[in-house]
Amino acid sequence: VIASSIENIAVEIRHLQRTEVLEAEEYFSPGQKGSSAMPHKRNPVLSENLTGLARLVRMSVTPALENVALWHERDISHSSVERVIGPDTTVTLDFALARLTGLIDKLVVYPENMRRNLELTRGLIHSQRVLLALTQKGVSREDAYRLVQRNAMKVWEEGKDFLTELKADPEVTAVMTPEEIEANFDIDYHLKHVDTIFARVFGEEAKAAG
Repeated sequence: VIASSIENIAVEIRHLQRTEVLEAEEYFSPGQKGSSAMPHKRNPVLSENLTGLARLVRMSVTPALENVALWHERDISHSSVERVIGPDTTVTLDFALARLTGLIDKLVVYPENMRRNLELTRGLIHSQRVLLALTQKGVSREDAYRLVQRNAMKVWEEGKDFLTELKADPEVTAVMTPEEIEANFDIDYHLKHVDTIFARVFGEEAKAAG
């Protein structure tokens, strides 16, 4: 489970470092080589390494489970297996955790690219809030879904702006003012608990719980 959690983080970093995403990347030191054939590359080598290490740890699961069935509850067929997977797995996991710690400590984050990628949706990320706001105005959920989806499809298919389309929809403006519609497009709404979450995980609350 720990190895899979490590890999989950590593895979996410590998995705975030893709050229077309680039919301975060591994630290790339001066003079470091990304590819012997393509000098421009900055490969996520640590994350890729962690993905492989996680597989090595997980491969111990099958022999560990096969150690359960023993003759008369106690033969020693399991002993040779444990002598290998015990030290190999724990040492590999320890190394992976240390490598992941170093990776996170030096991780380079690009907030401006995060916002750029969000804006590529032309407002569609706010569709759920608009849906809920319509229901709070007395519109049935089925009708609210229809109204939001109708305008969202224009964004997908015609490259329209979601907020602009909602403000121009007479069925939407019949129950919501332009200001009320726009209030649902505040990105800070989704970030309002970030500090609380970080304090709980990394701050004094986490230390007390530990």
